[in-house]
Amino acid sequence: MSREREQEVVKACPTELFIGGKWQTAAGGKTLPVEDPATGTTLCEVADASPADGVAALDAAVAAQADWAATPPRDRGEILRRTYELMTERADDLALLMTLEMGKPVAESKGEIAYAAEFFRWFAEEAVRIDGGYQVAPNGKGRFLVMRQPVGPCLLITPWNFPAAMGARKIGPAVAAGCTMVMKPAAQTPLSMLKLAELMTEAGLPAGVLNVITTSDSGGVMEPLIRDGRARKLSFTGSTQVGRKLIEQSAEQVLRTSMELGGNAPLLVFADADLDKAVDGAMLAKMRNGGEACTAANRIYVQSSVMEDFATRLSERMRALKVGRGTEDGVDVGPLIDAKQRDKVKDLVDDAVGQGARVLTGAAVASGNGYFYQPTVLADVPRTARLQKEEIFGPVAPLTAFETEEEAVRMANDTEYGLVSYLFTNDLSRALRVSEQLETGMIGLNQGIVSNPAAPFGGVKQSGLGREGGTAGIDEFLEIKYVAINVD
Repeated sequence: MSREREQEVVKACPTELFIGGKWQTAAGGKTLPVEDPATGTTLCEVADASPADGVAALDAAVAAQADWAATPPRDRGEILRRTYELMTERADDLALLMTLEMGKPVAESKGEIAYAAEFFRWFAEEAVRIDGGYQVAPNGKGRFLVMRQPVGPCLLITPWNFPAAMGARKIGPAVAAGCTMVMKPAAQTPLSMLKLAELMTEAGLPAGVLNVITTSDSGGVMEPLIRDGRARKLSFTGSTQVGRKLIEQSAEQVLRTSMELGGNAPLLVFADADLDKAVDGAMLAKMRNGGEACTAANRIYVQSSVMEDFATRLSERMRALKVGRGTEDGVDVGPLIDAKQRDKVKDLVDDAVGQGARVLTGAAVASGNGYFYQPTVLADVPRTARLQKEEIFGPVAPLTAFETEEEAVRMANDTEYGLVSYLFTNDLSRALRVSEQLETGMIGLNQGIVSNPAAPFGGVKQSGLGREGGTAGIDEFLEIKYVAINVD
């Protein structure tokens, strides 16, 4: 990929705030740098919103709400469909832009663009299927009419690891339901969302429905909006620590919330599993997005009788991965998002090794510029190691042996998180039994990926509230209204 082509794609991306259908500079003219994590160099500068800019964005969303809610569902759906088509047509440019700001290989970025676009196609179809109900009262003397209406202006906050997909699975149902919104993407990866706002405008989205503010001061800009009283919903994807704070702030206005928070996914491999499929699944569950995913396999538990074989196969696969800049041919693993994240991964590995974990491959910061860490496999990881409790968010696979099914389930559930788990077994009874016992909102059975726009994504315990995607996804943006009808 030529540097000239990279510069073209970056130059073609908007860098201002998008408020009320217009691109504008931040109050005071402040900007923030967007860094290429593969080189540490600055790609461009984008507007750095102030609290006043945030209020202006909410003003625009509130002003547009009534007209947008009254827009026919078919019209809302057609805008989503056209957005899907535009994303599909321009996937190459969108993928390159994402790779430059986030670091993942271009092939993975293309996969994310396709995944993100599917949310628009799915919710284009859901827009015309918002239903209600009508029934006779139990005593026969009245009627019940139940309708579902848009919840109102929404605040959407997305993380840096999936810059397009995390926004699409919030914007898609909000648009379909008839809600306006203020979107705040992560400061590290704002370009994909700014470009998406441009595409949705081209697709016909009216002014004020989607407002995008980029800022280095997320708390300072978003907290006043959460406490404002005019916003009626907050949808957040990010860490559990931040999610707790946002829930506290939302309580003041009894703001409806959806929270897709942290994960600490266990992956269980039983002795009766197909080890080829288990290793393939572990590679996908661990190394999708370079391990920077809330769904990443964080704790890999393998039955002791097959541990040596599994560990050897997994280590060989991890050792063969090519690390490098995501725009280079043949690269499998890009950089971590920034120096802070790379240093955290290093600290977690050093802690585990210091407590007795054996290094089978990797366990080192890659040389050169950028924020690279070698794909790593650790064996005999003690349960006291920090990476057994904390999200790794990097290319590190910690292996721990177990003896019995009961022990595996107990270790898998020994966490405050409950987003996803993975289970590999050819015993149908065990598959059902263990799936029922695992305390997670999603389970990958003999597969290493669960994300699908047509399925309800979300967790239990401290991994969040609500669901995104599937038929449940639009429910998060709708209120139920009941009308009691007197029939004489």
